[in-house]
Amino acid sequence: MKESNIPILKHIPDFLDYCEVERGLSSKTQENYSRYLKKFEVWLKSKGKEGLLPHQLTADDIWNYRLYLSRYQSKDKPLAKTTQNYYLIALRSILSYFLVKDVTSLPPDKVALPKDANKEKTVKFLNLDQIKKLLNAPETTHPTGLRDKAIIEALFSTGLRIAELVALNKEQFDSIWDKQDFELGIIGKGEQPRTVYFSERALEWLKKYLKTRKDNQKALFINFRGRTKEENRLTPRSIERIIKKYSVLSGIPITTTPHTIRHSYATDLLTQGVDLRTIQEFLGHKNIVTTQIYTHVTNKRLRDIHRKFHGGKELNK
Repeated sequence: MKESNIPILKHIPDFLDYCEVERGLSSKTQENYSRYLKKFEVWLKSKGKEGLLPHQLTADDIWNYRLYLSRYQSKDKPLAKTTQNYYLIALRSILSYFLVKDVTSLPPDKVALPKDANKEKTVKFLNLDQIKKLLNAPETTHPTGLRDKAIIEALFSTGLRIAELVALNKEQFDSIWDKQDFELGIIGKGEQPRTVYFSERALEWLKKYLKTRKDNQKALFINFRGRTKEENRLTPRSIERIIKKYSVLSGIPITTTPHTIRHSYATDLLTQGVDLRTIQEFLGHKNIVTTQIYTHVTNKRLRDIHRKFHGGKELNK
């Protein structure tokens, strides 16, 4: 290990380059890291430590920074534990970078995360009855309703992220006309390639929708109200509004989002007995830990089975 004579703050640009080149993180993740480390920069400057070198960072500094985050007020409200968690994860990541680059500093595990932030995430998902209501909500006698139907069917069939959905192009579906189902290779989050699968039902609605398209637009899903000489690709915000519209019409929770449908897709696979590693591949998660947020489903199912078949009632007789 070598001691660096470059202050921690001066290492941040190289750290962000490392995130892009060696870790393959998305530009959005890099932006988040940059923003979260800005808070650490503000704290260092408030303490007159903007020139602090990596090997000079102490456990006391980490503790005092944690106190700063816990007492920080944003719009007269303290930072949520999960938000504090993001700032600390960014700091821990740059310490991991120092470790990889043989720069003397504190080990990453010296940055402890708030206990509340480590609690299992609650995943919001729709049951199959709610999914059916959402799928049947669009009025498919109109081109816009047919498009919206194809969007919702595609989301539930593939588990696509919203950014992945809006990036789809019409030419990617040129070969679907004689097929009953369809596999499509995409480049997802973090530039990770994966295959997504369109069911027979989803593909049938996509075919019906594409038959209405007489334009030369490149995008698969477009805004029909836009000017036809310019690209009218639907935006992520447009897709969110579409899902909210049909959530209201179908009487399901109005908090439903495209990501709720992705959660519902994964949850349905789990309840059908698909293993977690396979679901990880379907969703395009780099780490199985991310996919494990869905184990709440299997955990509940196992608990219910245990109660039903091994409740100990016979022992009480």
